[in-house]
Amino acid sequence: MMNSPLTLTAILERAGRYFPQVEIVSRLPNRQLHRYTWGQLHQRALKLAECLQNAGLQKGDRVATLMWNHYAHLEAYFGVPAAGGMLHALNLRLHPDEIAFISNHAQDRFLIVDDVLLPVLENFKSKVRFERVFVVQHCQNAAASEYENYEDWLAQASREFHYPEISEQDGASLCYTSGTTGNPKGVLYSHRAIVLHSWQQCMADSCAVSQHDVVLLASSMFHANGWGLAYTAAMVGAKFVMPGPHLDPESLLELIEGEKVTLSCAVPTVWLGVLAALEKRGRSWKPKRDVRILCGGTAAPVSLIEGLARHGFHLIHSWGMTETSPQATVSRLKPEMLDWPEERRLQQRAKQGWALPFIDVRIVNEQGLAPADGGTMGELEVRGPWVAASYYKAPETADRWTEDGWFRTGDIATMDPDGCIRLVDRSKDLVKSGGEWISSVDLENTLMSHPAVREAGVIAVPHPKWQERPLAVVVLKDGMLVSPDELRGFLAGKFAKWQLPDAFVFVSDLPHSTTGKLLKSELRRQYADWCQRSLRFDPLAII
Repeated sequence: MMNSPLTLTAILERAGRYFPQVEIVSRLPNRQLHRYTWGQLHQRALKLAECLQNAGLQKGDRVATLMWNHYAHLEAYFGVPAAGGMLHALNLRLHPDEIAFISNHAQDRFLIVDDVLLPVLENFKSKVRFERVFVVQHCQNAAASEYENYEDWLAQASREFHYPEISEQDGASLCYTSGTTGNPKGVLYSHRAIVLHSWQQCMADSCAVSQHDVVLLASSMFHANGWGLAYTAAMVGAKFVMPGPHLDPESLLELIEGEKVTLSCAVPTVWLGVLAALEKRGRSWKPKRDVRILCGGTAAPVSLIEGLARHGFHLIHSWGMTETSPQATVSRLKPEMLDWPEERRLQQRAKQGWALPFIDVRIVNEQGLAPADGGTMGELEVRGPWVAASYYKAPETADRWTEDGWFRTGDIATMDPDGCIRLVDRSKDLVKSGGEWISSVDLENTLMSHPAVREAGVIAVPHPKWQERPLAVVVLKDGMLVSPDELRGFLAGKFAKWQLPDAFVFVSDLPHSTTGKLLKSELRRQYADWCQRSLRFDPLAII
């Protein structure tokens, strides 16, 4: 057989040759819609690659981006690797010191930045060493004179670009993890890993992405490679839609309806907001075409899956991490499950599902390999061709990998006899009460099935007798009221008394990470002294 390398250049050439008229739609920061095609992206990505090489880019050099989801960012996704470089999408929502650390650790040479994000750059530019900065101009007179105009730069291309020699093992994209202890850690994706990940997203039993789809990338392009969907859409020639900075529910629904979206992705927090907007429109409202939603990051509650389904949105639960490119499992019902009662099907779909082809998973606890009995908890470990083998330039983190080559995820899970994975919690988020473990995820998802609850976070608070006890922090839906006793009674049907939260705190909003995940570390900080300061809390009353 021929030894044909699996590279992003092949995907770029395929998109330009076979799908030159298929649209790419971007909602710009000024809310205008920008339209062009895969054919135009192909030509502009090659211009970018040529300009980078003329600027002195060497193989393996890092090119940073500080941009929202739109056409120019997509050009960098393909143009930087085509030049032999590594794309490094900076998380614009991080603290300036964190952004500076990440950029310096990656040793970024160049930066491509949105003009509307220049104030973000100003907050950390004195701490980094970009050789040149190119500004994508969306607004008049927004770019500072000290930087170069992106369009003027591309205009210098001669259109005589020739691809450098690229191996499928070469790095193509660099992403840094969020929510980790210590400094963020880099994951370097190879061309091969990205191509294989794209192939699996086309599988009917995965995301089933095809040229018949209209894909809306509602996950940030700086979050785990935008979940890989940009590369997959290019490979199959799907129409591709990007929302820019406008991720509010009404803006997303406007794109879904106007562009006839069939597939989207984002963390549950985004879809909770969309569901609330849909309920306001009325239960009979549905988009013109049914929409598949790839959902991950945190566990989606059954109430969200069920609620979205009423409006023609089919949520596909998946699990993954920055370290897994990111998709590693998917929850698609098996044929024999289609005849199950609806409630049982919903409970099954709420699990994280089965490992994708070529991905291996196992559950390990203090006793060793945990049995696949659907109840024994342990840490989820994973390995496969698009799973990181190490962090980028971080040898001190080698203990995240086992001696036999598995990645320790830090997620606590169970495995059913048929291999289906259900996430129980992050190891740091489990509540250990009197020597027994309580899943905060299970409590949260059940709380969010209550008709009055929009979102809930359950955390462990220190306890003088039981070591830790669960505390529920709850956001109610607009206009709804419910008492702590009612919520406790609602949970009592599914949990033992000792597993129930000792108290319920009602707030207007919950803190979230830069990628939309519930920020439990902030909740733990806010309520660390709950036992001492709450008069309603009886630390010895739990039986």
